[in-house]
Amino acid sequence: MKLTTAFKSLTALGMAILVVAAAGCTKYSKTPQAGSATNGITKLACDVTFENIMQQEIEVFEYIYPHADVLPYYLDEKSCIDSLLEQKVNAAVTTRPLNEAEKKYLKSKKKTVYERIIAIDAIALVVNNDNPIDRIDLKDLNDILTGKLQTWDQMGPGMKDLGSIDVVFDDESSSTVSFMRDSLMNGVAFGSNVYAQGSNEAVYEAVKKKKNAIGVLGVSWLSADLDGKPASSIEELAKASERSDTTVLDFKPDIKVLKVQQPGTPMYWKPYQQYIYEGKYPLLRAIYMVTTSVPGTPAHGFYSFVTGVQGQKLILLTGILPSQVHPRKVQLL
Repeated sequence: MKLTTAFKSLTALGMAILVVAAAGCTKYSKTPQAGSATNGITKLACDVTFENIMQQEIEVFEYIYPHADVLPYYLDEKSCIDSLLEQKVNAAVTTRPLNEAEKKYLKSKKKTVYERIIAIDAIALVVNNDNPIDRIDLKDLNDILTGKLQTWDQMGPGMKDLGSIDVVFDDESSSTVSFMRDSLMNGVAFGSNVYAQGSNEAVYEAVKKKKNAIGVLGVSWLSADLDGKPASSIEELAKASERSDTTVLDFKPDIKVLKVQQPGTPMYWKPYQQYIYEGKYPLLRAIYMVTTSVPGTPAHGFYSFVTGVQGQKLILLTGILPSQVHPRKVQLL
């Protein structure tokens, strides 16, 4: 599979590597500044696939700036962009940039578009721990999604007892579904063995319970510290966003993350940050943030936070690859 143009351009620029300098502990101000970018309310529409990523950003931003209030709406991608165009929200997080017609429309409404790639996401494939499979190539994945392969015994010996292959996505209108259909399946319809669960959490739970299920979801829903600890408190996250060290992440242990073959090579890779950075893991997409609010407003203040040093470090802690922070190399066993 060819990587997106956006990802290629990022790689060509060396991912705009930025070393986060330790500058001591931030003093969290309790005094609001009138007319500042950290005082007031802003409304954000975010692709629901990235809810856990953006909720973390919001909570830390509001902790650091207690007089700022970000109101998130977690929607399908089309609804996010429509909400921005209709000026129901001040900012949006999506998997695609605004097109020229959308930018022209906003300009006609006297709005200036500020837009940046904030991260590179990986689409992970997960199975039950009792499923013996540990890797998959894109041809087999395509055949599973289109219904050509519908039983696990077609995947190899020793898998007959697993029965049918049930593919589980979050929602039929999600950007994850669109990515797989458009980038991998060339627009071909999904097979009858593909099901929508309603949320990323439901996909995770379905795979934990069903030996025959294969789940498709963003890698940030799978990340944990190497010791398996859950997400840190808001205060701990705020402090972590200031440090120059990098937290090493693995995947939650209660389901199995598959290795995926890089086309044209015999190599299979898991969606670790280092392999996302190197472009070895093949199922990648860019995440964009866009705002139509000018500098000095709360919406632009949050946009600057997410695209700045602290916001990018928080993204690093979720398991996906921020656009401005170099991942730490990990010795994988």
